[in-house]
Amino acid sequence: MATLQVVKRTLLALTEDGPTEVMDTTSSISRTFGWIYFIAWSLSFYPQLIATYRRRSVTGLSVDFFTINVVGFAAYTTSTYLFLFSPTVRRQYAERHPHSPRPTVQLNDLAFGINALVMASLMWSQLWFWGFKREKTQRLTRAMLSVIVASASAISISSALSYFRIGGWELLDVVYTLSYVKLAITVLKYIPQAYLNYSRQSTKGWSIYNILLDTTGGTLSLAQLFWDSALSGDMWGAARGNPMKLGLGFVTLAFDALFMAQHYVWYRGNEPRQLVASEDGEEDRDSEMGSEVDSEEDEERGTIASTREGQRGGYGTLKASNEGRIRTLSF
Repeated sequence: MATLQVVKRTLLALTEDGPTEVMDTTSSISRTFGWIYFIAWSLSFYPQLIATYRRRSVTGLSVDFFTINVVGFAAYTTSTYLFLFSPTVRRQYAERHPHSPRPTVQLNDLAFGINALVMASLMWSQLWFWGFKREKTQRLTRAMLSVIVASASAISISSALSYFRIGGWELLDVVYTLSYVKLAITVLKYIPQAYLNYSRQSTKGWSIYNILLDTTGGTLSLAQLFWDSALSGDMWGAARGNPMKLGLGFVTLAFDALFMAQHYVWYRGNEPRQLVASEDGEEDRDSEMGSEVDSEEDEERGTIASTREGQRGGYGTLKASNEGRIRTLSF
């Protein structure tokens, strides 16, 4: 905060037009951070969307992740819209934060939310409606379904408390509830994909480029938040006034670091293990998928095909030995 205040005073001393010019400069820096993070975070959706389309397969992708992502970005978009365009929310925010009465939510936050909601919905639709290959183990878990129900319940309860003005609950509290729902979903949504990568001991089928762009976006999002908060005169108060953006940035960077470690260090170049559903619905590790499995399957198919061809050509087969081996005899 002190550094940014020094920068502000320096700009004030160097510019002829005084505070107006300084405000324009600092706002331009904030907008630069914001729109670059918007581009990076928006582009982060495309690599996976394109990779899935080219593969015609959703194997390696977590149904939990892509389902809860839609719910999270719906909450995010609604929250940012109300922060920007609801006079009631902005007035209530100013009353609670007199030292920094202007919310740190920017127009680029809403633009990102709208784009993210559309892209997340498209990626979710690839799981079910595009006819792509999907493993039997890919399904929405009961745990994630419970998270969705709990999120909807929390939003409904907060809305009712605000509407009936129970316990001093206001519309701003509903917006904060949406923010905390999005933050909780962000924490939870990454866990299924991280666990799936661990179970398969591979990141094949899952694009690392969205994580690299995600890291760029998360860094610049935090940069914009702290820049705006410091210039408001109450850095930590203003930053805490936007818990969704603050928490989202840090959580994103933490999980991005985990995913990069999985991709570049722990499971680098690994072929995925095949997951099979056991009778109790849990996933077990069955076998390694790769060239050895493929070659064994091809060899077995070739043996069966040649045996059938031999039968059609006047040859017979005799099943001998209790180990199930087949020996072809010529008469």
